[in-house]
Amino acid sequence: MVKLTKKQIALLNFIDEFTKENSISPTYREIMAGLNLSSVSAVAEHIDNLVEKGVIKKVPGAARSLELVDFKHEETVKLFNAKLETASEEEQEILKRAAAILELDLSE
Repeated sequence: MVKLTKKQIALLNFIDEFTKENSISPTYREIMAGLNLSSVSAVAEHIDNLVEKGVIKKVPGAARSLELVDFKHEETVKLFNAKLETASEEEQEILKRAAAILELDLSE
């Protein structure tokens, strides 16, 4: 799992909630106001760090293009389930623990 700071988690939660409520991602100014950050450049720095960590995707130069990376993606579940079919008992336990950490539902 990726380690995130409290501010990064708050930013992710804000983007997620804003996007669900408005069907579009927030602008940097909306994030700045919503999280009481000091400047747009502070928001940009946080966003860039989250992109680097792989938890947010964005289209460079495009407005409102922030998207949270879904670690529960269907392809990930399929990969886990395929590996479980051929894994030893020890490997199965490791895979099941990893799936639990990622909050994957392997029953699909």
